[in-house]
Amino acid sequence: MIRDFSTTSRSDGAARRSAAGTVAADADRLIALSELLHANPETAWEEHRSSRWVAEALAEAGFTVTTNYLGLETAFLAGYGSGPFRLGLCAEYDALPGLGHACGHNLIAAITVGAARALAPLADAAGLTIEVYGTPAEEGGGGKIELLERGAFAGLDLAMMAHPAPVDVAEAQPFAVSHSHVSYRGKAAHAAAYPEQGVNAADAFTIAQVAVGLLRQQLPPTVRVHGVMTNGGEAPNAIPAHTEGRWYVRAESLAQLAETEERVWRCFEAGAIATGATLDIAAESKPYAEFRTYQAGLDAYVRNAQRLGRVFDTDSPARRMNRASTDMGNVSQVVPAIHPYIGINSLPALNHQPEFAAACVGGDAEKAILDAATALAWTALDIAEDTVTP
Repeated sequence: MIRDFSTTSRSDGAARRSAAGTVAADADRLIALSELLHANPETAWEEHRSSRWVAEALAEAGFTVTTNYLGLETAFLAGYGSGPFRLGLCAEYDALPGLGHACGHNLIAAITVGAARALAPLADAAGLTIEVYGTPAEEGGGGKIELLERGAFAGLDLAMMAHPAPVDVAEAQPFAVSHSHVSYRGKAAHAAAYPEQGVNAADAFTIAQVAVGLLRQQLPPTVRVHGVMTNGGEAPNAIPAHTEGRWYVRAESLAQLAETEERVWRCFEAGAIATGATLDIAAESKPYAEFRTYQAGLDAYVRNAQRLGRVFDTDSPARRMNRASTDMGNVSQVVPAIHPYIGINSLPALNHQPEFAAACVGGDAEKAILDAATALAWTALDIAEDTVTP
């Protein structure tokens, strides 16, 4: 049943009922899209089918879709309306290597499509130009940053998306983060017959990891340093000549991140000095920024979500998904933006666990799609009403 909030909402009650009604009518389509993405996970920059399926769901509703947007094969822009208030809705659809949709990007895509389709019939009356950005490679690839640097998002009045989490949390407070590929080059040798002839690249990594572990005691509590070795050698009886890994450094801000990286990279340099291996550190993407919340937009979202019966978590450890880094932070540095979290009742499962991926389909996940799509649509109507001069 569609509830009538016309007496408590700031935007026109008929428009809100229309938006909620469209989301309800689209429920089967939105859930089917989410399930299709979930069953066919594609990782960063490889989301060819995923981006096409999301774009098709918008084209069905009359959106004009530009694929291969700004030269990125798995990005798109879908537009509708010509009003003075430019609304940007961000869709993510990349999955995690080995874990599938363990961060619920299948739900993000469906939520964004739902909000956009709900607003399209109202665009002219509400003074909206709706721009849906299909943004690839959020999981470490910095797709939104690439789009930003090519001119996307410029001049938006508001950019929005909603991200799945175990519980509802209003405000995004993500760490800034850098993503780096680390490799050592040494010299192979027989580990028993000629060990003195080798330069052990695996030992270099061990020294670096120990140094990072010791450094952590002197790092601020707002800093995180973590990574994995992806190549540790080929055979136990051969001195490893080549090792590789992927490492993330997180901090409260881009400024603190730059300071911290210098200290972390010295730990990796120590491995090279001690063993004689050659070190190479290459950025996998440009750094993700901290988030700058548009408070009026967030306040409107909270009101609208609460009217739908959502309850925001204020103190449990499960709310800490709002600290996870996102390239939406870079968008928020340029245009007004919000990035609330929609709970899927997954506890004890948390983001980036296989159990969370399993929770991203089914009843609670489906409810999250419909609630978040409706709340985002209502929020757009509220903010546009406050901004557009009749």
